[in-house]
Amino acid sequence: MYASTREPELATVVDWDAAQKAAFVQMQFDAQHAYYQEHYEGAAFDVILVGGQPAGRLYLHRRDDEIRIMDIALLPEYCNRGIGTTLLRGLQSEAAAGKPLRIHVERFNPALRLYERLGFWQIDDRGVYLFMEWRDDNSQRSNDPREAVRPNWMRVTVWLERTTFTRHDSTHRTLFPAGVRHR
Repeated sequence: MYASTREPELATVVDWDAAQKAAFVQMQFDAQHAYYQEHYEGAAFDVILVGGQPAGRLYLHRRDDEIRIMDIALLPEYCNRGIGTTLLRGLQSEAAAGKPLRIHVERFNPALRLYERLGFWQIDDRGVYLFMEWRDDNSQRSNDPREAVRPNWMRVTVWLERTTFTRHDSTHRTLFPAGVRHR
């Protein structure tokens, strides 16, 4: 799944063969995962399931003072189907209880428009990343007609598969609904 998020970037590297690209992606994933384990104790590492099939990942860290989206990514074939909007709206509902919802977004990430449309705004420029935040404030609500009610055939139910890693690399999985129906 992580590899799919790096494919466009690696497509421009023409002097590496497939094995070199795979090794690079594995090294990057391992480094990212080690960083998350060290700096986000108690975080949720979820697999997004659509129709029972893995469609992406959602990494969250719920803190006393915020909900941090550490990573959200969809496989290319699941993009532009309302799944990201469904997940983010669900997180906004959770954050509406009084916590800001925050995320680092790469400056050239195509999903940046989605975050802005859903009412996230930049609170800091951190070079490659923009640090963005959403708070429950009606002035931040989207007036975008694409966010209007969609017909029933566009409904998407998203499930998350929680993966918990232990010190001995055993994995425990739990399925639970993302809790929101996209309309």
